[in-house]
Amino acid sequence: MTAVETQVQYNTTYTVTTDEYMIQEEDWDRDLLLDPAWEKQQRKTFTAWCNSHLRKAGTQIDNIEEDFRNGLKLMLLLEVISGERLPKPDKGKMRFHKIANVNKALDFICSKGVKLVSIGAEEIVDGNVKMTLGMIWTIILRFAIQDISVEETSAKEGLLLWCQRKTAPYRNVNDDPIGNLNTAFEVAEKYLDIPKMLDAEDIVNTPKPDEKAIMTYVSCFYHAFAGAEQAETAANRICKVLAVNQENERLMEEYEKLASELLEWIRRTVPWLENRVAEQTMRAMQQKLEDFRDYRRVHKPPRVQEKCQLEINFNTLQTKLRLSNRPAFMPSEGKMVSDIANAWKGLEQVEKGYEEWLLTEIRRLERLDHLAEKFKQKCSLHESWTAGKEDLLSKKDYESASLMEIRALMRKHEAFESDLAAHQDRVEQIAAIAQELNELDYHDAATVNARCQGICDQWDNLGTLTQKRRDALERVEKLWETIDQLYLEFAKRAAPFNNWMDGAMEDLQDMFIVHSIEEIQSLITAHDQFKATLPEADKERSAIMGIMNEIMKIAQTYGIKLSGINPYTILSSQDISNKWETVKQLVPLRDQMLQEEFARQQANERLRRQFAAQANIIGPWIQTKMEEIGHVSVDIAGSLEEQMNNLKTYEQNIINYKSNIDKLEGDHQLIQEAIIFDNKHTNYTMEHIRVGWEQLLTTMARTINEVENQILTRDAKGISQEQLNEFRASFNHFDRRNGRMDPDDFRACLISMGYDLGEVEFARIMTLVDPNNTGVVTFQAFIDFMTRETAETDTAEQVMASFKILASDKAYITVDELRRELPPEQAEYCISRMTKYIGPEAIPGALDYISFSSALYGESDL
Repeated sequence: MTAVETQVQYNTTYTVTTDEYMIQEEDWDRDLLLDPAWEKQQRKTFTAWCNSHLRKAGTQIDNIEEDFRNGLKLMLLLEVISGERLPKPDKGKMRFHKIANVNKALDFICSKGVKLVSIGAEEIVDGNVKMTLGMIWTIILRFAIQDISVEETSAKEGLLLWCQRKTAPYRNVNDDPIGNLNTAFEVAEKYLDIPKMLDAEDIVNTPKPDEKAIMTYVSCFYHAFAGAEQAETAANRICKVLAVNQENERLMEEYEKLASELLEWIRRTVPWLENRVAEQTMRAMQQKLEDFRDYRRVHKPPRVQEKCQLEINFNTLQTKLRLSNRPAFMPSEGKMVSDIANAWKGLEQVEKGYEEWLLTEIRRLERLDHLAEKFKQKCSLHESWTAGKEDLLSKKDYESASLMEIRALMRKHEAFESDLAAHQDRVEQIAAIAQELNELDYHDAATVNARCQGICDQWDNLGTLTQKRRDALERVEKLWETIDQLYLEFAKRAAPFNNWMDGAMEDLQDMFIVHSIEEIQSLITAHDQFKATLPEADKERSAIMGIMNEIMKIAQTYGIKLSGINPYTILSSQDISNKWETVKQLVPLRDQMLQEEFARQQANERLRRQFAAQANIIGPWIQTKMEEIGHVSVDIAGSLEEQMNNLKTYEQNIINYKSNIDKLEGDHQLIQEAIIFDNKHTNYTMEHIRVGWEQLLTTMARTINEVENQILTRDAKGISQEQLNEFRASFNHFDRRNGRMDPDDFRACLISMGYDLGEVEFARIMTLVDPNNTGVVTFQAFIDFMTRETAETDTAEQVMASFKILASDKAYITVDELRRELPPEQAEYCISRMTKYIGPEAIPGALDYISFSSALYGESDL
């Protein structure tokens, strides 16, 4: 293409037309001259306006008709104010290069719906002042003024109306115009970044200032204030969203803290309850039982309340997150409500095992104490009997004894053997008691074993010595004459009778332990049977005493001088009489002990019946209240606030019943202190009552929490009480599972409310109301579905748009912009959580508000 052809191509001018918002033809007629004052004002204003945009690209113009001639800064100006890329400019410096660049700029202006009038590229390249000013005015109209409209007025009238409204509240606004204008221009340049485009004198001292210059200057004020208002609106939206997130995070932190504390308490408590190291004394074990009672009465109840409150807080938090269009809260690993419930279940299992272990250990120690005391008593009796027996059996008195004395010694030894055999049973009892103490892990088993072993060894030695003495006496027995039969008969009858009295005395002083009236009654019957044998025993005593009387009679009759000692036994008639008197004295004492124990067992029976009478009332009462609570949220009518008040009253009535539980706890403590382990009059244990009471309080609190969540839902969704009542009535009509609908019932409910459901649509709805595929639809899920479409919720896109306004349309935002536009708390919240912006236009310290906005709604990690 030749230079001439190129010149012709770029000589084409744009057709003159009109625009709806401004007529240009006459204003920019080639042949009309521009008023010198107006031209001066336009030059100054348009130059300042262009430089306010060109400085963003790091350049400026000094002479408006000269600096746009090559088209390069003109194209750059259009790119800056439009935010779009223009075709690549020609780099040559010849005239046709300049015309080509100006034409590219004019083509871009036309592409924005502007029809240029009488403005050609050649005139701009030639530096035509009037045409250049006209072109800049056209650009200002399109990009700075055209979209200004206040109450649907034209751009010019809109700017005027906006000025009037902004200045209306100020008095004396028309006084001292030059002073007011200079102040306004200085403030705008300093604080609003609006360059000074005119002098006050240019406006005040000119009869009619240039309208286009004034409109250009005022439009800058309009955009500055409009941008500030838009930024304020965006900042308010962001603050609202951040406030919701901060509150939710606070609730999450509170849940995590409370869950950690509760789990830590359970973690500390379980080892204590699992510690089954038994104490060695009854007192120490009873102290363990008292410590356990303190745990149940004092330490555990507050934790039960914490567990219930934790579940309520979790449900409330999930409701708030759902209502604010946030993802559901997922607690830290191991701190789910189910984890806490499992830990609590484990605690209660260990707790139950601990209490059973305590009671078993107390029974064992009680048995051990009884056996140990019985062991000591029998050992003392046996050791008292064996005292000196070894020395006696070791004597060799028969070597120098007379015939009568030898025979007496033989008979005496036979009586001893009879007595020895009678004591064999006691030794066996001692060994049996020692073995039982060992089997029951008696703490002082070593002492018991040592004493038992000593007795057994001594007993074996006595047997050996007895046999040796018999052998010795039998060797000389043939040398001796018959021994006095009466002494022998006395000895033979007195010894077993004396042994019987020893056994009777031992039985009458025997310790006993019983746990029921039937057991003590059995002992009383046995004692009565013993007393029935006393007359026969008295006859035997009389017969034995008769033998001694016969000896005395013979001695008196035949003048026999008695030594006063029976050669066959150490027992005397006085010994028999004394022991008999002791037996008679012990009988009423035994009667008294048995009757006192009978009275104690009667008192225990009254305790059982007293506890059972209350437990048989409280247990069914708790069960009834549990069933009533299951229906109360369905049956209560009226507004949610009325329902809440009724539930609070219902809850207070339940709390007022606590005194009955406390009284039953007192009776239970009396029963445990009395070491009563069973109660045939009731099927309710204190553990049943405690668990039932805790479940009742928890269920009541959950029911109240459900109504609270319904109030939250109602207020957040903006639904009326009538709508909520209608939803409740529809739900109750099809609810056959006490607060949960089957899918078939839910489908019938939706159809009754006018839904036209196909299989695919119903399946979609079920994924919304039953995301975990539990097979039921709760009332809360039903409410969420019915109000889902009408809810007013903010979105991540809306928050991004608000941040974009604060960032002046940039893809990133700076720390200074956040601190300037947001309150301090919200600004620091964003700064601490926003990630570094990575992009082609990134500057040091740039922050990524787009990923932050997504993270607020769970679309990425915050």
